[in-house]
Amino acid sequence: MISLARLLKQAGVATVLLLAVAPHFSPAHADDGFPFGSEMTLDVGRQPGSKRIPNIEIGDAGEVVLELWCKGGKGQFSVAGNTVIFVAGEMENRTCAPDRAQADDDLIAALTDAATWKRQGDFVSFVGARTLRFRINTN
Repeated sequence: MISLARLLKQAGVATVLLLAVAPHFSPAHADDGFPFGSEMTLDVGRQPGSKRIPNIEIGDAGEVVLELWCKGGKGQFSVAGNTVIFVAGEMENRTCAPDRAQADDDLIAALTDAATWKRQGDFVSFVGARTLRFRINTN
């Protein structure tokens, strides 16, 4: 027969373990993490004469597919805590106006320059000399 003291002790240990582990499984905690496995759209208006808005698709291992105003390509994110490193791969040069090609180059340079990131709900900001804010596509 199990004594009441032993039963209470086991219940207490189980409660402490549950409380220690539970925050790691809560949706609020998961929403604060880097959005691996997500697609995000740059939080900007459309350029005159264009329907495109840059977006990035981030794979589970940090691999990135970029679709910018004109160019497209691949890259890689490496994340440790709030530190981020982005390395752009080769970009496909598509026929487009010089100002859009320059905007793409500026966006890639700003992502490459970013040293930290932060998440606020469905928004992720990459912070460097210039801050880029993306909205996580939730649909």
